Amino acid sequence: MTRFDLTPLFRSTVGFDHLSRLVDSAFEAAASNDAGYPPYNIEKLSDEQYRITMAVAGFEQDDITLTQHDEMLHVKGAAKSEQGQEKSTFLHRGIAARAFERRFHLADHITVTGANMVNGLLHIDLLREVPEHKKPRSIEIGSKKPSLMESVKKLASA
Repeated sequence: MTRFDLTPLFRSTVGFDHLSRLVDSAFEAAASNDAGYPPYNIEKLSDEQYRITMAVAGFEQDDITLTQHDEMLHVKGAAKSEQGQEKSTFLHRGIAARAFERRFHLADHITVTGANMVNGLLHIDLLREVPEHKKPRSIEIGSKKPSLMESVKKLASA
């Protein structure tokens, strides 16, 4: 496996230590056998809205589970066995109905707002909601050097 040296990147960033682990896990996922199943698209609908569309032909809504935990979105699918129906003899089976698990690492402040399934396509809608305290703010520049206690008081009152 090819490894990338991200040292120059870390010289100008703070708190991105997990980036090398993220890159390694992406390469491992691409090398796995089921990396292409099920196929999916990621669309940017606006600056704050995204959509993941997965082709899940042969699955019903009850066969698929979505779970978001922190910045990780898990999509699992397992087709229920068809009990009570006669087993068919396939001359060609091109529609895969095998179980799958797909994980998406979401950026900060991205949440799943909804999901629906239409014509064998699973649409997962995402929204970036940056909290007010995380948005950019203007900082006043004073003419005298404040003491540490004055700076703490200003921050506490803001």
